[in-house]
Amino acid sequence: MPILKKALVTGAAKGIGRAIVLDLASIGFDVVIHYNRSQEDAEEVSLLAAAYGVKALTLQADLSNAEQAAGLVETAAQKLAGLSVVVNNVGNYLKKPIERVSVEEWHDILNTNLNATFYVTQAALPHLKAAGWGRIVNLGFAGAQDLIARPLIAPYAIAKTGIILYTKALAKELAAYNITANVVSPGVVETSVSQPLEQIPFSRPATLTEMVRAVNFFIDVESDYFTGQVVEVAGGWNL
Repeated sequence: MPILKKALVTGAAKGIGRAIVLDLASIGFDVVIHYNRSQEDAEEVSLLAAAYGVKALTLQADLSNAEQAAGLVETAAQKLAGLSVVVNNVGNYLKKPIERVSVEEWHDILNTNLNATFYVTQAALPHLKAAGWGRIVNLGFAGAQDLIARPLIAPYAIAKTGIILYTKALAKELAAYNITANVVSPGVVETSVSQPLEQIPFSRPATLTEMVRAVNFFIDVESDYFTGQVVEVAGGWNL
């Protein structure tokens, strides 16, 4: 029985999300390109994806809002006639000493990273089960599974550690439905705002191609036995 090749990628107008969408389209997936504010960029990605002969749609939503996140998933599944792959790539970043983090900033980082991942995935689960197989890939942060002090990015690190724990719980619960859940954790990427290359053994950032390769591995139909895993694309950072 052929697999259903229908994917939703959040935060897909730029950077890593954009690269993931184009890779999925190149291997025959119909795709929904989610964006919040970058409509023009999302529409450009849609045109590039559609050039591969697949259906490519853009949908807007603020994923820190549970109702909008659920609406995104339902509309995506309706327009694609199903859903089998979800890549959660949304999440704001904050670098600031923990004592200076405001309540609003704290909530923003947790909402756009951890909560958004939860909202989208929970809404998608019935559709993945209906498809008969599924792939969930959540974007983490290199080193988030190491419980060490990160006072300059504490809310972000906490949110990404939460994503890892959530993903592992999903992996254990969803194996019976032929659905896998994994985390790809970037370190410094070519599109990253911060570039502390002196801390990286390879002395360079990850390319978008390298990020996509890790995501693609987990999505591959023959990767059924890989679930609950965290792969860092970080060039030895944090070792």
